[in-house]
Amino acid sequence: LFKLSDPDCIHLHRGNHETKNMNKIYGFEGEVKAKYDDKIFDLFLEVFSFLPLASVVGEKVFVTHGGLPTEPDVTLSDIRKIERGCEPPNFGLMSDLLWADPQPFPGKSPSKRGVGYSFGPDITESFLKLNGLQLLVRSHEVKDEGYLVEHGGKTITVFSAPNYCDSMGNKGAFIHFDETCEPKFTQYEAVPHPNIRPMAYAAGMGGLFM
Repeated sequence: LFKLSDPDCIHLHRGNHETKNMNKIYGFEGEVKAKYDDKIFDLFLEVFSFLPLASVVGEKVFVTHGGLPTEPDVTLSDIRKIERGCEPPNFGLMSDLLWADPQPFPGKSPSKRGVGYSFGPDITESFLKLNGLQLLVRSHEVKDEGYLVEHGGKTITVFSAPNYCDSMGNKGAFIHFDETCEPKFTQYEAVPHPNIRPMAYAAGMGGLFM
């Protein structure tokens, strides 16, 4: 509704949860079908499949849900050419943007999630330098304080859902950028949950987190 009311100011990205499998595991499919019907859920899936995978803020900040491509020499032009309107593959450029996580040591490693890779500070440095950028902002992982700065200040993870799944006890956070593109963080606590058990519509976690 925010996007419809102000399409020039509200920008939405696709994350790993905007996929058919994750909708089932985490309960979105069950909730939509319980409250509406199959047709409405199918419309959500179609919209999710066409959401952008990344944005650039102020020509300095690369924003995506998961992380960076682990293959060398990927440009913003390559990312713009990714075919949307489909479910993401288990590997490749789209998968990296939806699923990848930062790691503290150089190089790339198979992800603990079972999908995608983890990428080191050298990969972050190379991608940003190649594309004339300064900072990566991503989500995809619960952080106790709502955000975490890594990779020598070049990667920020920000997580906006406090007390994730009504069990993690984490703060939520968001970032404000002014014209200098210096990040300013706002943190907040969870409010009481509605009178429904946590993850009431979930179909099983399947070992995949966030």
